[in-house]
Amino acid sequence: MLVGVAQAKALAYAIKKPLIGVHHLLGHIYANLLEHPELRLPALCLVVSGGHTSLVLWESHERLRILGSTRDDAAGEAYDKVARALGLGYPGGPAIEKAALQGDREAIHFPRAWLEEGSFDFSFSGLKSAVLNYLHNARQRGEEISVPDVSAGFQEAVVEVLAEKAVRAAVAHNLGTIALAGGVAANRRLRERLTAVAGSQGMEVIWPSPVYCTDNAAMIACAAYYRYQVKDFAGLDLNAVPYLPLEKALSS
Repeated sequence: MLVGVAQAKALAYAIKKPLIGVHHLLGHIYANLLEHPELRLPALCLVVSGGHTSLVLWESHERLRILGSTRDDAAGEAYDKVARALGLGYPGGPAIEKAALQGDREAIHFPRAWLEEGSFDFSFSGLKSAVLNYLHNARQRGEEISVPDVSAGFQEAVVEVLAEKAVRAAVAHNLGTIALAGGVAANRRLRERLTAVAGSQGMEVIWPSPVYCTDNAAMIACAAYYRYQVKDFAGLDLNAVPYLPLEKALSS
């Protein structure tokens, strides 16, 4: 990242072009506009990835606001840890999704963390621990473990909370569109559940194609295009900042 930023600064200086810094998560959010340029703001964005789970009020190209975020494990992080415990490998999201297709999502009920009333935050550490405890206890008793059923039950617990909280947030802010973003946005069960719950409220759900859900240059370029439109340029003191809060992604 440091090398890339240094190269971008050198090019901007040499050819006298504006330098634009793009927050990684902002790129994921703007991936929706690659295939849905007709999207009208404001909209709600559910950002779900290995390191982040957030509900974002996407008010305009100049303003966004975090309504809720994870208090511990992100959804994608929980997928990875459960997949490792099940021996499914890495990355965990696609592996668990594939295994869950052969399982019964009602066979094993894992807990849902709704937190306090009205909260749009998430918590997946308790769910992860519940799955690990289930596996440990089953192995201690010598019971056969159905990897598909565990995968399906775990996945359902995750997507139910994500979908319900996203729709509640959209209702609370009178929004008609929910945009999915991040690596976990490629999960078909999440899309299915969110579309069903949002549809019951007359809301539309959009998402990027899977190729644009994972990290890619196109999403960064798309976000940069809109930063250019509002003249949100960076100085030559721009640096790579790990863990930069999403709230600081827009400086205009």
